[in-house]
Amino acid sequence: MGAATPPDAAVFSTFLCNRHALSDKQCGRGFYFELMRQPVIGKRFHDKNGKLLHANAWLHRPRSVVFSSTNDSSEIRPTFIDEEDSNPSERREFQETRDDELLETQIALAGAQAREQAIEKERDILLEKLAQAEAKKHEYEAAIMHEKELAIAELEAAKDLFHKNLQESVQEKFKLESKLILAKQDAVELAVQVEKLAENAFQQATSHILEDAQMRVSAAETSAADATYQIEEQIRSATEGTILSIVDQSKSAIAKALSVAEAADDRANKSVAAYADDFKLIDEISSIKFQNVKLQQEVTDLETQLLVSRNEINKLKLELEHSRQQAATYEIQARDAEKELLEIQESSRKLALKQEEELKSLLDKIKKDAVERRKAASKAFKAELETLEAAVEAAKETAHAKDEAYLRRCEALQRSLKASESALKMWRKRAELAEALLSKQAPLGERDEDATYVVNGGRVDLLMDENSKKLKLLTDGPRREIPEWMLRRIRSICPRFPPRKTNLSEAKLSQFKSLELPKHDEVWSIALEKPKEGDTLVEHVMEKEIIEKKRKALERALQRKTIQWQRTAEETKLEPGTGTGREIVFQGFNWESWRRKWYLELAPKAADLSRSGITAVWFPPPTESVAPQGYMPSDLYNLNSAYGSEEELKYCIEEMRNQDLLTLGDVVLNHRCAQKQSSNGVWNIFGGKLAWGPEAIVCDDPNFQGRGNPSSGEIFHAAPNIDHSQDFVRRDIKGWLNWLRNDIGFDGWRLDFARGFSGAYVKEYIEASNPAFSIGEYWDSLAYEGGNLCYNQDAHRQRIVNWINATGGTSSAFDVTTKGILHSALHNQYWRLIDPQGKPTGVMGWWASRAVTFLENHDTGSTQGHWPFPRDKLMQGYAYILTHPGTPVIFYDHFYDFGIRDILTELIEARRRGGIHCRSALKIFHANNDGYVAKVGETLVMKLGHIDWNPSKEVDLDGSWQKFVDKGSEYQLWLRQ
Repeated sequence: MGAATPPDAAVFSTFLCNRHALSDKQCGRGFYFELMRQPVIGKRFHDKNGKLLHANAWLHRPRSVVFSSTNDSSEIRPTFIDEEDSNPSERREFQETRDDELLETQIALAGAQAREQAIEKERDILLEKLAQAEAKKHEYEAAIMHEKELAIAELEAAKDLFHKNLQESVQEKFKLESKLILAKQDAVELAVQVEKLAENAFQQATSHILEDAQMRVSAAETSAADATYQIEEQIRSATEGTILSIVDQSKSAIAKALSVAEAADDRANKSVAAYADDFKLIDEISSIKFQNVKLQQEVTDLETQLLVSRNEINKLKLELEHSRQQAATYEIQARDAEKELLEIQESSRKLALKQEEELKSLLDKIKKDAVERRKAASKAFKAELETLEAAVEAAKETAHAKDEAYLRRCEALQRSLKASESALKMWRKRAELAEALLSKQAPLGERDEDATYVVNGGRVDLLMDENSKKLKLLTDGPRREIPEWMLRRIRSICPRFPPRKTNLSEAKLSQFKSLELPKHDEVWSIALEKPKEGDTLVEHVMEKEIIEKKRKALERALQRKTIQWQRTAEETKLEPGTGTGREIVFQGFNWESWRRKWYLELAPKAADLSRSGITAVWFPPPTESVAPQGYMPSDLYNLNSAYGSEEELKYCIEEMRNQDLLTLGDVVLNHRCAQKQSSNGVWNIFGGKLAWGPEAIVCDDPNFQGRGNPSSGEIFHAAPNIDHSQDFVRRDIKGWLNWLRNDIGFDGWRLDFARGFSGAYVKEYIEASNPAFSIGEYWDSLAYEGGNLCYNQDAHRQRIVNWINATGGTSSAFDVTTKGILHSALHNQYWRLIDPQGKPTGVMGWWASRAVTFLENHDTGSTQGHWPFPRDKLMQGYAYILTHPGTPVIFYDHFYDFGIRDILTELIEARRRGGIHCRSALKIFHANNDGYVAKVGETLVMKLGHIDWNPSKEVDLDGSWQKFVDKGSEYQLWLRQ
């Protein structure tokens, strides 16, 4: 019987309610029930052919509805059976058999469909896993090949690096030999003056060169060994990791595939046993078995691929062994190279001994010449002293004569004052007579002699003829401004006039009229007005000051001659990279100094700085600047800055020179601010005397559209970066530096932002301007790991040394490495102050004569505070840099504002007594958590920290030592008696 659709929605609602009321158990087994006939009113139905059936005819035919359901299907299909087509008994039998058959077939069909779907899902899962396994296999193969290529490339790179280091060591050997020859020549020149200094310098130079060569060779060997070891470790770890991961993953994938295949086989066998009569199910099961066979074949393929990968891994192991053999050969080559280097060192030592013998013979000759030269020099010096003494006496006599002339002029002025007073009395009498005649009053003799006459406010009017100061003041016009210091001196020598004789109460009651004579303020304001050329008083003052300056200059020259004769040649020789070698630099400003008239405030401190032992003063940037601190310069020739005028700057420099202090100008050569905009609105057109255009700006400056060449350093983004490769730029900068040197009076330079351009240009500028001392600011970050300072800072100090090398050694540089290490070392980590070669860990340990040590400056401290030094460790920090080689710098704030001036003066005195200079020898005895002990030179020993130590406990320390400074656990100093 065919299935029909129920005619009414009420039937379906009843069916749904009954369906939801069934239990899960009944739904799982399949069920059926008979739906009772229900009347439907007013409904029409159509059959399959579209004929209209009456509702009543359909309703009166008894029908049964059979519903079936399975676990996997949510649909319940009703089947309508007519009850009038057969007999009741036949119909019942037929109905029972039909129902049984339908129930069994539906149950079997539903189970087969469910198993079919499960098998399909499992098959899809297996196929996906198989595809993933194949993809992973390809990835692993590619990774293994990539690691193999990387390992081979790293081996080749290590081999090239080793050959390169070997070549560099050979080249360095030749360079060291040439440096050795130059050092010996320098030693010969120094021996002309003092034999002992020449021998010491030669020994230091040879020992330094040999130690440097050994250090470079050992560094090359260690770098080659580290490189080979790292490559082997990377190859081993990569191959072992990839092999283990491939084996584990392949095993897991094979196990999963086998388990899934076995489960599918079991399910297929069960389905075959349960439904052997159903041909369709048999076909489906056979197809599933076929798929299982395919899966097993694919599993076998995976196993074969695993074997292939194992073979490849074995090949990689063989290649690894081969690479290890190559590394061993490289080690043998390195040992051979080391032997060759040792032979070369031995030969160089023999050559050095021969040359030393030759030097000794030369020194013997030089001694005789030196004795003769000393005698001749002493005679010449005595003659020069006599001439200087005669010049000083002549200057004193001229000054005395000028003083007497000045006194005579003052006396003449007083006499003229008295004459004018007598003339005034006569004019008063005449005026009184005239007024008495006009007013018909009593004659003058009968009047009260105490009556008050108000004439020019009661003060006498002097010299009212054509030569008077009144007429000069009114006719000559305005005068130029003079500094405050000159006004004070003019006021100090102005004549004192008699006090005013005025009684205001009597003057108001007086019957007489005031004479219309010039007022006192108009006549005598000449003393407060601006000086004019031609004024007798001003000419006398200036002439006296010139004579006084000449006298002081002669006295200073005489003093310098006597001091310089007592000094050695090393102390008087000026080089731009080292100065005299005994410089102590004072930074004479901070970040807020521009807020005051700084030049006038700094000038009076010159004598105090000189007495304290300072030898050089670092001035702020002198040029007009967009930023008031001076580090954004615009017109380089305009020296009227926020710190003061050009005249005040010259006056301050002159005061420093009067105290024998070197003056270092802070020059900004890397960048310059433009005064005009281009047609594109970019500020890249410069004004003033150096009127440059965009061609003076580097082309890789991202902000200012420069048309020059690429920069030779790093970019400073706040202002246009100057292209120093241009000839006209270098020519103009040389002219400007020579103007600062010769016309303004600076002795040397501090070079701002030295990272922005090559040191080769610095060398050219220094050779052109010939400064007495030069310092470069090469500041970049130290190496940190996990927020902690690394012990090895060789890369950082190497960058600074490379810049000094680029300048040809003509400039020193700030030892930023030492500053950064001291931040951590002084907190009970004193072991940071010694490197593996036993030397200091900063630039001081590699090139002490070019290292300028410091603790603070206007950037790191002051109100900026970018990198402030620990306040509680300042005394220890200064005890370290002021007693060690290099050139120390003292910050303005520490000297005048922090209350440690006496401590700094004491440390400077210890440096002077110990004879410490920028090249002094250094031997470190102890450097651990407890403290630091070192001997500097031959006469000073210092200790930092709370380590229990004194000179008597050191076996290698000879001589008797006396304690000079004792600050307990902070620091202690001893001097050799």
